[in-house]
Amino acid sequence: MREILGRRRRLRLRRKEGAARLEAALTFATAWQWPVLPGAGTAPAALRDGRGLGCACPDPDCAVPGAHPFDPGLLAATTDERMVRWWWTNRPAAPVILATGGRAPCAVSLPALAGARALVALDRMGMRLGPVVATPTRWSLLVAPYTLERLGELLYSKDWVPSSLRFHGEGGYLVLPPSEIGTGQVRWERPPVPLAAPAPSTPVLRRITKGGGRAEAAAPWLPDVEAILDALVEASTSAPDGGSRLAY
Repeated sequence: MREILGRRRRLRLRRKEGAARLEAALTFATAWQWPVLPGAGTAPAALRDGRGLGCACPDPDCAVPGAHPFDPGLLAATTDERMVRWWWTNRPAAPVILATGGRAPCAVSLPALAGARALVALDRMGMRLGPVVATPTRWSLLVAPYTLERLGELLYSKDWVPSSLRFHGEGGYLVLPPSEIGTGQVRWERPPVPLAAPAPSTPVLRRITKGGGRAEAAAPWLPDVEAILDALVEASTSAPDGGSRLAY
């Protein structure tokens, strides 16, 4: 009897998590016009360090287990409600992947410890931040769209840029909450807030019209990458590995 009850609880939990991912994906795509697609997802095989889950893609040494596009590929990312609904109705456990760049947000990611230090430094400066995505190993700061040319100019002006920093721009991608990937849960360290609203304590995920339909909602405010880049470089440089390791 206990085993049956346990299975039922797990099934209810999976259904609840699947509904939350569908709702989030619909908000990203239809309300905020962020192109999304389902990620590869996880598989029972353990990671090489013995912790977490493996990737459902064919690569046994996948560097970002579960947290990347596979089938469909990145070019399939869309803001179409019917497609998004079909994907997560059929694959409710699939991570939500954002196709970065273009009119969508870009991001800069760094190891989790360095990310925490960077946020402390930026808060001390009084810098307004946009959404911050956290996984057990990396934190990602979402920023306004930038071109590769502009990013190149910014990086060229630096004496040194740690290799542990990753830039998610045009042609890139980023996993969004509330996904589960090989290393664990993906969450908001700093939740999204509307363009002209004070920061709330919980994520703003949807607006519903009086008739019950989904309404257009203001996309979250995003900082310019130049405003936060120095703090991210400094935090990564002072990390225990000196920012020399690209850790996922």
